[in-house]
Amino acid sequence: MKVSDILRIKGDAVHTVLSWNTVEEAATRLAGPPPIGALVVSDDGFRERVDGIVSERDIVRRLATDGVGLMKLTVADVMTRHVITCTPDESIAEVMAKMNRWRHRHLPVVDEGRLCGMISIGDVVKQRLAEMSTEAGVLRDIYLASH
Repeated sequence: MKVSDILRIKGDAVHTVLSWNTVEEAATRLAGPPPIGALVVSDDGFRERVDGIVSERDIVRRLATDGVGLMKLTVADVMTRHVITCTPDESIAEVMAKMNRWRHRHLPVVDEGRLCGMISIGDVVKQRLAEMSTEAGVLRDIYLASH
């Protein structure tokens, strides 16, 4: 299975924010509805370019140092600028390894430089569990057929 298979199931909607929005605005968007874990920062006006990513973790970590003043800062002040991405052609195993290595829960999906989706660790786990269930069913059927 590939990232494109996950996007085919969940859709390609990406929640974005502008770098000059306040952290308060970003936090409100994260809280929902629907509640989400991360926003792609895209200032190009077309939601295609990835300029950064801001997650719940980014906000909580800055809250520890900036307190309530954090809410008036801009997204640019707290966002992760070096964004780890994936492509639609990457396998679930490759994406799992990337998420584990970098300790990221969300990866923007970029195809030929264009933002085309977002996947979360929850999406990846859900897909992997479905694969494992299918594999177990096939193995069970093979076992039953041979006895």
